[in-house]
Amino acid sequence: MLCGHPLVAAAAVVPVPDERAGERPRAFVVLTRPDEAGPDTAAGLMGYVAERVAPYKRVTEVEFTDTIPVSPSGKILRRLLRDS
Repeated sequence: MLCGHPLVAAAAVVPVPDERAGERPRAFVVLTRPDEAGPDTAAGLMGYVAERVAPYKRVTEVEFTDTIPVSPSGKILRRLLRDS
């Protein structure tokens, strides 16, 4: 869903522990224009996703990064993101 936003070059979503829900989604995002990273951009991306998914799938946290780690076959290495 995030990759459909014009500011997003790449994205990955991983679960993080949550006391109330058990897990919640955290997004790691590579922007097409890195100079636009900030709280307003993060809020805009969370709103973009919230309009298009069920409430329990809404991203609650956005972290901007330079790259998304991938394996040689192109699969996103979510465990590396989760551990960071």
